[in-house]
Amino acid sequence: MTLRSAAPVSFDALPNPRGGAVRPAELALAEASLAFEQNQESASALLRASHALRGAGWLSAQRFADALVRLSPLAVADPSEADNVRPVFGAALRDLRAALERHNLRELSCSPTLFNHYRMLCEHLSEHTPGSGVAFEDLALTARPVPPASLHGHSADQLAHLRARYERALLPVLRSQADTGSVAALAVTHGALDELDAVFTELAGPDPYDFWRLAKACAKALRVGGRAAGDTQARRFYARCNLALADHARGGERAPHSLVRATLALLWRDYALFGASAEDADQVEVLHDYGLTVDWHVAGTQSSEMLWEAGAIEAQTISATRHSLTRDLGVLTVNANAYEDFLQTADASISALTEHARAADQPEKADPSEALQAGDAAYRLGSAACALGLGHVALLADALGLAWRRRAHAGVSTPAVRAHVIVGAPAASTLEQAAESLRATLHKVAAGVAPSGGGLTQTTLATLTRAIEQGGG
Repeated sequence: MTLRSAAPVSFDALPNPRGGAVRPAELALAEASLAFEQNQESASALLRASHALRGAGWLSAQRFADALVRLSPLAVADPSEADNVRPVFGAALRDLRAALERHNLRELSCSPTLFNHYRMLCEHLSEHTPGSGVAFEDLALTARPVPPASLHGHSADQLAHLRARYERALLPVLRSQADTGSVAALAVTHGALDELDAVFTELAGPDPYDFWRLAKACAKALRVGGRAAGDTQARRFYARCNLALADHARGGERAPHSLVRATLALLWRDYALFGASAEDADQVEVLHDYGLTVDWHVAGTQSSEMLWEAGAIEAQTISATRHSLTRDLGVLTVNANAYEDFLQTADASISALTEHARAADQPEKADPSEALQAGDAAYRLGSAACALGLGHVALLADALGLAWRRRAHAGVSTPAVRAHVIVGAPAASTLEQAAESLRATLHKVAAGVAPSGGGLTQTTLATLTRAIEQGGG
């Protein structure tokens, strides 16, 4: 029996030619596709794919596969039910297969195409399981800690004035339709967006974790990406910010955690897919403050990107047919050269992290700039692990980078700013334990043993998450 390749689809992000592949998941999804085409049971194959993705730490893709598992019985149910579900199920399965073959973990988290499929799968499931609605951040930020965000103090009169300005500007934005309308209507929309940006600027306080700073960065990213007008997620963002401003005016001191997560995911979306350039440095800095990284890119032409993508596909084909060019780490198959490069990057980063953690336990030697350097070292490790396909390593390294960022900002804040910081610096012992956990995991990777998301890694991530989101640790 020949398992055919997934049909080519158009995604936004470029494939990752040196990224790891979860072959058992790819084969299982191909088997599920064949079973689906023959109107046979596909749940067992999909479940194998889910388990393989979990083992690799590709958690957003696993969440997507789990939705397919739950919906698969309805795709072969009685004709009246299946006719409604089958097109949705088939399209989602096809595009997940195609996305997995691109080996781009950030795309698997942030692709609007995949999220739209996931949302439709969950809508069909919700008809049988009420209350199972999803949001973009549920897929994009799977298993990631997100710190709380404060609402900087302003006078009641100032907040009332700013809210009135915001509400006047909000209506044209909510009515806007992307790429439609007269020139005059577009001018009104852009003017309204300018006003919303100005209000965000006036609201933003000095705390690095002030919500309005995050909202301002998100609004700018939406405009740079051309998504501020007409995009459903953007309209929802602006409307929810109006509700948050009302809470702020009533004396609220922190933003709803669900809104912080939604705003952060929107800010990350396009940068995760397309990378960032020099003019995006301020938004990338905000992303780093919240534990997320991006790739930097040099702008190219459409034709150069097409050539790059063709070369990437060719490199993947060669790697797949020449076993000597790959290494197996459990369910993950990695490019041998990329694997060696990763080990060198990881060794330097983990040494720096260990040294910084030991120094952090000596208050007399505390240096906020060193804490920032430690965070950057963790992020370098996380980005390298993400590029190779080591999902569990990437998630833990990013969480550690976020913990160091929190510590750095707590150290440099002035007393006036510190009064608005909700969560203090994570304990030095937590940072050191996380660095040692990463070191132990990397030793396994260097020995050719697959990293696991359970055991010590799971405990460490839970401890970091508690320290970041709730304080202590």
